[in-house]
Amino acid sequence: MQRIEIIPWLAKELSIPVHIDAANLHVATSAFIGLALTLASVLAWRRLRRTDDNVIPSRKFAFATIFEITVEALLRLMEDIIGPKARRYLPLIGSLFIYILCCDLIGVVPGFVPPTSNINTNVACAVCVFLYYNYVGIKEQGFVDYLKHMSGPIIWLAPLMLTIELTSHLVRPISLSVRLFGNMVGDHVVLEIFSGLVPLFVPIAFMGLTIFVAFIQAFVFSLLSIVYIGLATQKEGH
Repeated sequence: MQRIEIIPWLAKELSIPVHIDAANLHVATSAFIGLALTLASVLAWRRLRRTDDNVIPSRKFAFATIFEITVEALLRLMEDIIGPKARRYLPLIGSLFIYILCCDLIGVVPGFVPPTSNINTNVACAVCVFLYYNYVGIKEQGFVDYLKHMSGPIIWLAPLMLTIELTSHLVRPISLSVRLFGNMVGDHVVLEIFSGLVPLFVPIAFMGLTIFVAFIQAFVFSLLSIVYIGLATQKEGH
């Protein structure tokens, strides 16, 4: 199995060879991003807990400012789709958006491969969304009413509608995973090809495209997750 050296300069300084299987590279990169986001969250929390100091936004770069802008934009979007109860679902959607965005953007850094170009990373995120929106749907409506919600208003069509709805629900995590996987793999491959053919100047344009695709894919994944939560928690009939 192919072995890849991670952070060679650190391994050289410590005189310790640090290697990882290529098949598990996405796990190491995901862990690195998770640790970095945890550290950034702690720094932002330490600043935001001092409410008197945050009345006027800081002019300096701060993680807290980035988190505030991101959370406010996501919350407005969620309230437009879900309604007043959107705030209770913000922790999951906010975490997903920031995590997926960082996973996408790290592919711009030379030597890093975006974890979202591995289907396993995307499946893990999609399954979390699948389990969560079904859980909140059952919690909001009750199990029986949740099934009635999927069965439609016409009793004699209920078996057909329930079958279609269940199939649609099972396809959703696959759709979320494959869409993100395909776009990130394609974008990363294009960036690598043009960087190899024309190493000067031209890759800059494709790096800009990569950043744009990263934002779009994180937004689409989060938007669909918001829609699924909204559909699962609404109490109106079809």
